[in-house]
Amino acid sequence: MATRPTRPSRPATTSAGSKARERFLNREIQLLAFNRRVLAQAEDATVPVLERLKFLSILSSNLDEFFEIRVAGLKEQLKLNAGSRGPDGFTPRETFRRVAEEVHALVIRQYVLLNDEMFPALAAEGIRFLRRAQWTPKQQAWVKDYFFREMMPVLTPIGLDPAHPFPRVFNKSLNFAVELTGRDAFGRDSQRAIVQAPRVLPRVIKLPPEVAEGENHFIFLTSILHQHVGELFAGMEVLGCYQFRVTRNSDLFVDEEEIKNLRLALQGELPQRHLGDAVRLEVADNCSEEMVQFLSAQFDLDEIDIYRVNGPVNLVRLMSVPDQVARPDLKFPPFVPGLPKPLVKVAKGRDVFDELKKHDILLHHPFESFTPVIEFIQQAARDPQVVAIKQTVYRTGTDSVIMETLIEAAKHGKEVTVVVELMARFDEEANLNWASRLEEVGAHVVYGVVGHKTHAKMALVVRRELDDPEEKSSKARLRRYVHLGTGNYHPRTARLYTDFGLMTANEGICGDVNDIFVQLTGLGKATKLAHVWQAPFTLHAGVLASIENEIRIAKSGKRAHIIAKMNSLLEPQAIEALYRASRAGVKIDLIVRGVCALRPGVPGLSDNIRVRSIVGRFLEHSRIFYFRNGGAGNERVMLSSADWMERNFFRRIELCFPVNDPRLKKRVIAEGLKPYLDDNAQAWEMDGEGGYTRKRPAKGVKVRRIAQEELLKLLSDSSIRA
Repeated sequence: MATRPTRPSRPATTSAGSKARERFLNREIQLLAFNRRVLAQAEDATVPVLERLKFLSILSSNLDEFFEIRVAGLKEQLKLNAGSRGPDGFTPRETFRRVAEEVHALVIRQYVLLNDEMFPALAAEGIRFLRRAQWTPKQQAWVKDYFFREMMPVLTPIGLDPAHPFPRVFNKSLNFAVELTGRDAFGRDSQRAIVQAPRVLPRVIKLPPEVAEGENHFIFLTSILHQHVGELFAGMEVLGCYQFRVTRNSDLFVDEEEIKNLRLALQGELPQRHLGDAVRLEVADNCSEEMVQFLSAQFDLDEIDIYRVNGPVNLVRLMSVPDQVARPDLKFPPFVPGLPKPLVKVAKGRDVFDELKKHDILLHHPFESFTPVIEFIQQAARDPQVVAIKQTVYRTGTDSVIMETLIEAAKHGKEVTVVVELMARFDEEANLNWASRLEEVGAHVVYGVVGHKTHAKMALVVRRELDDPEEKSSKARLRRYVHLGTGNYHPRTARLYTDFGLMTANEGICGDVNDIFVQLTGLGKATKLAHVWQAPFTLHAGVLASIENEIRIAKSGKRAHIIAKMNSLLEPQAIEALYRASRAGVKIDLIVRGVCALRPGVPGLSDNIRVRSIVGRFLEHSRIFYFRNGGAGNERVMLSSADWMERNFFRRIELCFPVNDPRLKKRVIAEGLKPYLDDNAQAWEMDGEGGYTRKRPAKGVKVRRIAQEELLKLLSDSSIRA
């Protein structure tokens, strides 16, 4: 049984590119299909209402990045008159037109949902967003005081005339276009002005108890400014005041072939991110047509780039509301991440390194705690036997315990090496700051390889140990310990993203990781790794070889099976290999959270391929690759930082590492794959046209709630496993 499908519009097929379109789906359109699945979470009445509001905000945040990067890239191609077709057979112009059509429809549905369903549902729970007409005299007085006390001192109205040209409008900032009549103190009769709202001002203000008529009543900043905008233009009449917001190209341009110092080049480029070319104009739907045309001309945008919205132009700011509302009954139930049994022993005082000598440790976030990863680094920093710590940093946040620990370790004389990825999109500034602080205390800081983002998540600890501590004559030797992960070293996202982490003292894997660090910090040919697949050298070949192995097994008449879980599937050679495997009789299950360019279930092409997507409480982020490999204990289970995309295979430093311990291998299959394949309540199944249908259990069939809920029950709190 299924619910309403979400399906992209299908374009008219022309002979040019039609063959490609039969095999590959469009990346941008499939990314918007993912965002429709996010919107479906906001539409779902079974989701707690404050969480539905969060999903509505997440959709806006996703669309912001979509315009800043993907649409901006399309517009750059159009400027260059690029007419070449992508793997999907579409030209940039064809893709841009389809994208605009899809996004306009998506945004219309988003605001209808907000106004007609979300606000009433919230109001029914006493959470109200008061319009100006609803303010009581007491509230009006409070608002007036708030305006003069908190807003007026930081607002700078800019009248537009020959001496005051149109101001620079930062990316995604809140602004107001004001229509005026009359003359000011100098006799000027400018008819337009711009008021920019500083970022320090909250966009949603909770009314204090003494004036609110309910516990959770809010007012939008825009409402306050609309009410008192006339105070900024004394003696003039305000004819209209309209909020607007501009999204700009935010992809940093650094010519990696020309630069001599990546850090300096990036520092010079970052300030320009807020002022890139405009790609979208959001404006209140009551804005006069004359003002809309004036604004679009200032930003060199066409009608197709204008989004008229019935509500706040930035719904991302609604994300703050649930944190201000003390109603746990309207949110997802809280949980305490669990610990696997070996780490319970560590928590009771046992040394983590002693545990790792005995066996590998697997962590499944967020169901299991990220704290052991932090403690692994902290213990290494404190341990006098540890001589060196090496770690990669992609996203870690502005406030990171791990980074502070590495700084302390360097201060205390340990050899600390950190590979900082400066080109981690939207985290560049934070990473630059951490790099500076690390260098100040003597840590070795390198910025990876120019032209290849360091996306691998790995930490290496080198410890000087006695072979036998009980023997006086025992000799000391260096021993290595490693943490590898599918996600970032970021404690906050570790509570929101699903990821796996492996801690091991396996000499083969540790040796591979050490070689990769040497490769990143030094110079020389890539060494042959014994256990780990590494992009850009062996990861792509390893994936293709494993698919071909399943094809050989299937052709020999034996059972063959591939399960791959990832964020995105786009790389043409990998997709073609999966098509070949399907035709050979290999059963293929793909769990792709976001963009999938492969067409499943197409007769004669992909009959044996099933694609499903899970969108739920947590962001699915782990990458797991399972190859049956003949079965009977020979299954190959790999965890990775990489999706199956060209950039991950060929333009990044990525790792794909094996889970060798049979117990842990079973755990990855039982926790990371099986629940997602069995889910019959919140999984979305994809068809060959790129449409998605949400699964619902048939009458009489046992409901299996979303896989994430099962894993919370299994792993969180006091659950202890091997």
